[in-house]
Amino acid sequence: MGRAKEIELKVIPSSIANPFIKAHHYSGKVVNKSCLHFGAFLDGGLHGVMSYGPSLDKRKIMGLVEGTGWNEFLELNRMAFDEYLPRNSESRCIGQSIRLIKKRAPQIKWIISFADGCSCGDGTIYRASNFVLTDIKANKNLCLLPNGEKIHKMTLESNPTTPRKELGGKCYYDVTGGGFNFMKYVDFVKGKILDGWQLRYLYFIYPEYRKRLTVPIIPFSRINEIGAGMYKGEKR
Repeated sequence: MGRAKEIELKVIPSSIANPFIKAHHYSGKVVNKSCLHFGAFLDGGLHGVMSYGPSLDKRKIMGLVEGTGWNEFLELNRMAFDEYLPRNSESRCIGQSIRLIKKRAPQIKWIISFADGCSCGDGTIYRASNFVLTDIKANKNLCLLPNGEKIHKMTLESNPTTPRKELGGKCYYDVTGGGFNFMKYVDFVKGKILDGWQLRYLYFIYPEYRKRLTVPIIPFSRINEIGAGMYKGEKR
């Protein structure tokens, strides 16, 4: 583990977390619903941030684990680290953050997170952190704009009335006719759908909740079997 043991994890405000995420996360964007931020400090400096919050579609997600209450799970929806931190820092910080959640928010029973193969990878960090894999699906929800920026469908549909620069000040609803039609947006901006995979991972803070899982656990070997192994948008 080396110097990763020296990392100090602290709860930090969004005013500190969000600028770091914008600077270091591949999307360059924050999730507005994030409500719990952990900062990873080493040698007196901030070098990593993990943001937790409610899932966009809580009702759908909570059904993955039978008997889950409305506020009994969180999504790890942003994780960004700079190059200063040593090897194994990500998995160590995830473990530390979950232990702090268990101690300070015992109502949280499990954690969900998604690996976006189109832009990042297939979830190596989650597998190293004892998450289980519960879904692998083709990802057709990421648009590459002509200027090289990437926009996720969820970003648009979570803020459909917000004016957007790439739309010339129009909002998502303006170009889709008031509905959720991602392809209309893609055509309007002359973008390109990026091919890749999205993988869904769960971590059970309380092991008994694993028995309540309503979907199968997928063996990690399945990732390579179907050609879903990716790193920074490239197939392994």
